[in-house]
Amino acid sequence: MSDIRSLFVTRLYHATLSELGKPVDADELHKSCLAIAEDDEAGQAWCAENDFPGYTSYASLTDLPWRFPIFKDLKKALDKHVKAFAKDLAFDLDGKKLKLDSLWINILPEGGIHTGHLHPHSVISGTTYVAMPGGTSAIRFEDPRLPMMMAAPTRAKDAPEELRTFSYVAPAIGDVLLWESWLRHEVPMNMVEDDRISVSFNYGLSD
Repeated sequence: MSDIRSLFVTRLYHATLSELGKPVDADELHKSCLAIAEDDEAGQAWCAENDFPGYTSYASLTDLPWRFPIFKDLKKALDKHVKAFAKDLAFDLDGKKLKLDSLWINILPEGGIHTGHLHPHSVISGTTYVAMPGGTSAIRFEDPRLPMMMAAPTRAKDAPEELRTFSYVAPAIGDVLLWESWLRHEVPMNMVEDDRISVSFNYGLSD
């Protein structure tokens, strides 16, 4: 009797942000993201110099949870989700903790795109979604084995999700996605007029 099973599973955590702990005020988070983007001249300058579409606070503001209470609330919620995901991943942290080491705002306008990338020097990365207009881009995850597939045929269009080369996830406002930081991902071009707003983050090991 044949035995076919899956090995080396890639996990993706998908939950509503408010599922664990105190709810985060979605309206306040939305307004805060827009206000910060409008006032952050350093971030605007970095985006212009680097041809980054829209706005990101990645290179300009490194202490959002300290500056704004709503981001402090967000951090508390994310800490709980990351702890749950680490348990699912069967991590042996050997007395260490997973600690938030970066958190930033992303505003992607019509025509904006975030090309494929991963997050070096981190353990768990993720995004929570603040504004997702109808028809806006899903996030696309890439099979980490792709560079080694060489002569492998393409997958059938109706292949099960775990066998696809790319998986698309269309989160809703208030959702949080978590993945291991080595997993390559991208945001395809935003094809709608309204901005797509999210807050991304990295967690690393800390004593």
